[in-house]
Amino acid sequence: MQLVPRYLVKQRNLIIANEGTQATEYRQVYQKTLNVYRGIDNKIEFQLLNTDQKPVPIGNRTVYFVAFDENERLIIEHTGTIVNANKGLFVITVTENDLLNLRQQYLHYNIYLKDTNNEKLLTYSNAHYESAGTMFVSGDAFPGPLETQSITQFTGDDVENSIYFSEEVSAEPALNGNDALHTAAIYTDQFVGTVTVQVTLENQVSGNSQAVDWVDLETVEFLGTETEPVSVNFNGVFSFIRFKVDANPDDTIKKILIRN
Repeated sequence: MQLVPRYLVKQRNLIIANEGTQATEYRQVYQKTLNVYRGIDNKIEFQLLNTDQKPVPIGNRTVYFVAFDENERLIIEHTGTIVNANKGLFVITVTENDLLNLRQQYLHYNIYLKDTNNEKLLTYSNAHYESAGTMFVSGDAFPGPLETQSITQFTGDDVENSIYFSEEVSAEPALNGNDALHTAAIYTDQFVGTVTVQVTLENQVSGNSQAVDWVDLETVEFLGTETEPVSVNFNGVFSFIRFKVDANPDDTIKKILIRN
């Protein structure tokens, strides 16, 4: 039998406040990289110290956490939760939603405090008074959703009767079980007509979709007054999906986003 230990620990990080003291015993010359994981809330504990590694009371200050990318674009901003004000302990929660749309990458972060007079106190990641720390956003812990596919091209099959078909997209049959859920969001601008979801079990379409057996699955009616995207959900394991419309979609159907 294999024994595989796992560790449940608090991720505590030390930060330095410049309050005029000089280090006498220990100088922190670097700060470890924060690791945060997509798909879950990440609680990170910090302790505020002076340059002599003594706790600095937070008092009535408010703690702020900001993270930004390599282009100095603000990505995350949170207020800290005080755990022990006298010992300078507080927690920052980087939520699942904060990281939802971020790719795996390195970010910079800063922590500052603000008192009742709105005066800011910048903290430092090491004894060299470098303020920005490094945070790594990892996607290894939890699998994320598949990328959304975008459909923007339609071809007129029967222009006289205003029948148009979209390009085909894979329904990812190898990744879905029997109850596979598919979601499509249809973006329109004064489109009047119907949009029909069509599916097939053929192994390939080979650019000749007319020789493929397509089945109508769901139909959505549009009145031309819609101001928000209209969604449609359907279940099943299929090989390919496409959309049929019964009116000219040029400039009226902006796009269809689909996730399998």
